[in-house]
Amino acid sequence: MAKAKSYQSYPAEFKGITLLKASEDGVTANSVCEVIGISFRTLSRWRDEFRLKGDDVLKGNKQNSNPELMKLKQELAKVKNERNFLKDAVVFFAKESG
Repeated sequence: MAKAKSYQSYPAEFKGITLLKASEDGVTANSVCEVIGISFRTLSRWRDEFRLKGDDVLKGNKQNSNPELMKLKQELAKVKNERNFLKDAVVFFAKESG
């Protein structure tokens, strides 16, 4: 029985950086593929995706992928702001009483 081929998934930021590097003057797409360790076909597919979908490809689906995660991140930011406020208040009142 043949072993199933596994494919590596690359983050959107990695794809964007790779596409930018491949588009620089004096840099060939083949040399970027060789250094990164991807095939020229993969780079071409990423380039085609970018041409069709634009910047949305580079942003990925992070914003809408998990509403619970977004809610938790917002809550964490709020708690951090409250914590920082309390730290500042402690320093202020320590100076006043001292």
